[in-house]
Amino acid sequence: MQIIPAIDLIDGKCVRLTEGDYAQKKIYNEDPLEVAKAFEGMGLMRLHLVDLDGAKAGEVVNWKVLEKIANQTNLKIDFGGGIKKETTLKSVLDTGATYATIGSLAVKNRPLFEEWIERFGAEVFMLGADVFEEKIAIGGWLEKTDIDVYTFIQSYINKGLTQLFCTDIQKDGKLEGPSVELYQKIITQFPSLYFIASGGVSNKQDLVELKKIGCAAAIVGKAIYENRITLAELSKLNEIK
Repeated sequence: MQIIPAIDLIDGKCVRLTEGDYAQKKIYNEDPLEVAKAFEGMGLMRLHLVDLDGAKAGEVVNWKVLEKIANQTNLKIDFGGGIKKETTLKSVLDTGATYATIGSLAVKNRPLFEEWIERFGAEVFMLGADVFEEKIAIGGWLEKTDIDVYTFIQSYINKGLTQLFCTDIQKDGKLEGPSVELYQKIITQFPSLYFIASGGVSNKQDLVELKKIGCAAAIVGKAIYENRITLAELSKLNEIK
């Protein structure tokens, strides 16, 4: 199972929210590049970079951070938050992101996203399924929908997408453990999906559990910043049986 550390950005700083609430923000580092280099230094190869300002504004805001990390590390970056236009998508990829994370757009403007999949190829996209009680939430988690997560996933598998991360908003940033039951359901229903767990990871044992149910990867954020899991532990997690 691959470990993907997360950096969430507000005002160019490394932050974490609790349950997606912008009012529950904690700044962990003023310099996201320093954090990214620390991840790379421990042998981690990917980075989940989220522009929370962009998610809220509907347009990418933290361009400079993406550019710095892409230019000064070899991390494979999946970048999301505010990718609503084709020019923005191109700029994100040109700036150095390996994958563009699409969440809200996949719900609000499905025809446009399907057009992008055809034009750019499904392999450059990582579909984000933010979930509240098994329903999709969008707009930086500020807006709930009635769309069933399983229907949502199937519809995009049909379009060729193979990589998805799912965040249970009720778990995110609370360090109470991941939504193992929800993830198990998704993995069972979509066995060919490169499924990435996100939200709630609080310790090494949580990651052992996620590997056990068949997660291909797991995004880890607050547990790192709160020193619940050390970078040394993360670098050794591929030894988990």
